Amino acid sequence: MAGGERALTFGLVAGEASGDNLGGPLIRALSARSPGARFAGIAGPRMSEAGCEAWYPSDALAVMGLAEILRHLPRLLRLRRDLLERLTAAAPDAFIGIDSPEFNLRVARALKERGIPTVQYVSPQVWAWRQDRVHSIGQAVDLVLCVLPFETAFYESHAVRAVFVGHPLADRVPLVSDPHPARAALGLPASGPIVAVLPGSRGGEVNKLGPPFAATVAWLASQRPDLTFVAPMANAAARAGFERALREHAPGAHVHLVDGRAQEALAASDAALVTSGTATLETALVKRPMVVAYRVAPLTSWLLRGMKLVKTEFFSHPNLLAGRALVPEFFQEQVRPDVLGPAVLEQLERPDRASLVEAYTEIHQVLRRDASERAAEAVLDLVAARRTAR
Repeated sequence: MAGGERALTFGLVAGEASGDNLGGPLIRALSARSPGARFAGIAGPRMSEAGCEAWYPSDALAVMGLAEILRHLPRLLRLRRDLLERLTAAAPDAFIGIDSPEFNLRVARALKERGIPTVQYVSPQVWAWRQDRVHSIGQAVDLVLCVLPFETAFYESHAVRAVFVGHPLADRVPLVSDPHPARAALGLPASGPIVAVLPGSRGGEVNKLGPPFAATVAWLASQRPDLTFVAPMANAAARAGFERALREHAPGAHVHLVDGRAQEALAASDAALVTSGTATLETALVKRPMVVAYRVAPLTSWLLRGMKLVKTEFFSHPNLLAGRALVPEFFQEQVRPDVLGPAVLEQLERPDRASLVEAYTEIHQVLRRDASERAAEAVLDLVAARRTAR
């Protein structure tokens, strides 16, 4: 920081665990490049540890699906109103919304109208559904930081400034994940097949996917008594929800529940049953076969299908990044044990495992770009350009 210049201030909002995981390293990268910088907003533990003042916890925004948002709308509107007042008073040098686009883009638009530079870190899947949103995104933010390589072309075609920075997960996960130390660290059997089960991190996800995932565990255990199951739990609420599902739908099955440690659990496994989202990318980076599943509220599903809002063939990260069906995906009424169970067994016995690992490795190398450093550089370039223009 040059002599006489005041320290920079950043407003940030991360709406759930995956956003918090991105925000923590970004704050550290910004702090290293801009000593004395201040950070405040909606943050989780990783962002708080990195130095962000948490006005609200990140799980305050952990709501999934169109219909689910309606139920939480009054609370979210109150939160947004208070947040805007506090951010306006703080007059940050930039606002960075991390994921959670339904919330963050509205905040960003209001702040941009007040002269504050705005950034969206992680593009909403505007290229996949409701593509007309790209115009409102351009009106809300000055810069989109993309974590997937194909996203920038879409934004460029609509004159919205976007930069591909890579994905921090690809920086953190090694190119080769050895199962033996992971099994030892988690107290799992050194030999024998292991299936990782990841039912989601948000309450709504676990409520919808916990029961069919637990029932799938029971189905698999009945077919293959030699299987061991490990389920990394993103937080206490997810653990409580999945424990309830196991008691009801898989009372005789033994599942090793671990707090956090998803990367180790995946590394220890031979295949995984995974909720659609960032967990599918992490599974691909660890290079394990997987079955991907997702459920939303019936109203949300009806809107997506009836209005033909979805424009892509796939919804999981591996398939989107490869442009082909690397792993099986199941949605809504397909998410049941008699479908998921056989699919998991097929993944355990995949004859093309070597070619799958090769495809995963190509994805890993494309995404490994030192993302947090690139994102920090792009944000500070935006701030510097705005200061120069004044």
